[in-house]
Amino acid sequence: MFNLEVLRVVFGILLMLTGILDAYKYIVQGRKIQIRKSAKGMSRMFINYSLINGFVRTIYGGLIFDAYIFLTSLFAMGCMFYMWEMERQYYPYRMRGCYNFKKPNIFLYIVNSFLPNNVRKRL
Repeated sequence: MFNLEVLRVVFGILLMLTGILDAYKYIVQGRKIQIRKSAKGMSRMFINYSLINGFVRTIYGGLIFDAYIFLTSLFAMGCMFYMWEMERQYYPYRMRGCYNFKKPNIFLYIVNSFLPNNVRKRL
């Protein structure tokens, strides 16, 4: 009838193609932020959760020795980091544009991005 290994390879290639499309959406969003020069309206929590998911998928792909899962997750994480950096760079900080403005450190930015709006202090 059919060979299970051939089926695995075909779906592995399909996983790679859809993984590239998945990663490309983060590049598109990052470029939008870069062109507009503002991350206003972008959810920081969305990209944080996506990075956590990508990190877990990468580890899982490495543990079960599945090259398809590992490579697609690794590629997607690279694109997610690009979008995360664009959001951090163009985040609408409260004092942006003022004399002697300095961005908060990365640790404070990450902690602040996980807190709900009614609890967090505006950066």
